[in-house]
Amino acid sequence: MRIGMMADAYRPHVSGITHYILLNQHALQAAGHEVFVFTFGETPEGEDDLTVYRTPGLPLAHTGYHLSLRHTRTVRRKIQSMDVVHVHHPFLSGRLALRYCRPAGIPVVFTNHTRYDLYAQYYLPALPDRVGSGLLQAYIPLFCSEVDLTIAPSQGLREVLLDMGVSTPVKVIPNGIDLAPFLAPRETVDRTTLGVREDALLLVYNGRLGPEKNLATLLRAFAGLRSAVPNAALLLLGDGPERSELEWLAENLGIAEWLVFAGMVDYSRVPAFLAACDLCVTASFTEVHPLSIIEALACGLPVVGMESPGVSDTIRNEGNGLLSKQDLVAYTAQLTRIAVDQALRTRLAEGARQSAKAYDIAGTSRQVLDEYKRLVAAPRKQRNPVWRQFMKHLRTTFR
Repeated sequence: MRIGMMADAYRPHVSGITHYILLNQHALQAAGHEVFVFTFGETPEGEDDLTVYRTPGLPLAHTGYHLSLRHTRTVRRKIQSMDVVHVHHPFLSGRLALRYCRPAGIPVVFTNHTRYDLYAQYYLPALPDRVGSGLLQAYIPLFCSEVDLTIAPSQGLREVLLDMGVSTPVKVIPNGIDLAPFLAPRETVDRTTLGVREDALLLVYNGRLGPEKNLATLLRAFAGLRSAVPNAALLLLGDGPERSELEWLAENLGIAEWLVFAGMVDYSRVPAFLAACDLCVTASFTEVHPLSIIEALACGLPVVGMESPGVSDTIRNEGNGLLSKQDLVAYTAQLTRIAVDQALRTRLAEGARQSAKAYDIAGTSRQVLDEYKRLVAAPRKQRNPVWRQFMKHLRTTFR
C-alpha cells in the first residue's frame, strides 16, 4: 500500500506530531508498505530522505511552520498516486488533502493531535474569544465530516470533539512510541554533570517551554514542595519561547539553584536523562496524547499531572501516577505526597512500566493500518466541499 502523510510542519521542526509521523512511517515501512511525507518549507541541508516531499512556503517567524496555499505540481501528482492519505493538521494540509484526493477517489484520514480551542488562547491572543471559538466550532466539525475517518489519540479528546459538534464517527487509536529505548535505557546521565546532588529527589519535565504548558504553575508548585522536601531538584528538558520568563520566575521564587534548564536534548539521549530521574511532572492541561508522559512511564517514572483530557487518559490515579485538580494547592499537595513516600513511588513505578506497554508503536500502527485497508476497500461517497459548508456556518454563527 502507498500511504501519504500530510503535515503543515515536519522535521527538523520538533514536536510530538512530527515525531509520531516518523515513528509511524518506520513501523508501516517495516510492515512492507511505502510511506511518503508531504509538507512545506525548504529541504534542510544534508537531507537525503527521498520519501519526504516539500513545497516552499513563507516562513511564519521562528515557529517551524511555512505558509503555502498549494503544493507544487510534482508534489500534487505524487499525493494523487497514494492509496490513502493521512492528514495531521486540519487547516493547510487538510484543505489541500481534500482538494487533491477527492477527485482521485483517495480516502483521507485525519488525526486530531491538538486542543486547537485551548492553543488559540495562547497563540491568537488578539483574536476575540467569540471569534476564535466561532471559527473552530464552524471549521473542525465540518472538516471531520469531509474526511473518511477522524482519529482521536485518546478517549478524552474524542469527547472534546463531540462537544465541539463533530457528528461523524471518531475512532480512538493512541499515538504509539518505540518503547524499547525507554524500557531498557542503555545509559544514565550522571547527575553531577547537571549540577544535581546524587542524593537529590530529581523531578523531570520533558517538553516545550511554552505558555500552553502551564509551567509557571509547575514552578510555583515546586517551590512549595521544596519547603517540605529540601533535597528536591527539577530538570527541564526542552526549550521554547517562555524560557526567559521561567528563568526570571525561578529567581524570584528562590528556586533557581535547584532548577536545571537542560535545553533541547537529542531524542536518542532522552531515555538516558529520564533514567537519571525519580519522578515525572507536568501541570499542562492542553495535552491531547502526551508522548513525553508515555516515555516517562516506560522508564518507570510515576507521573504527577492535572485532571484534563489526554493527561487523565494516560495517568491512572494511584495506578501509574497521581492526578490533581487544576489547582496550585491541590497539585502541590500531590507532589509533596509522592515525594515523601518512597513506598508509593516504588509501587507506582511498577504500574508505570506496565501501563506503557499499551502504547507500543508496532501495535498502534497495526490499528491504523487496519483502518486504511478498510477505507481503501470501501466505496467512495460524494460530499459538499468543506469550504462551502464552512462559510455557510460562519454566516449563521455571526449573523
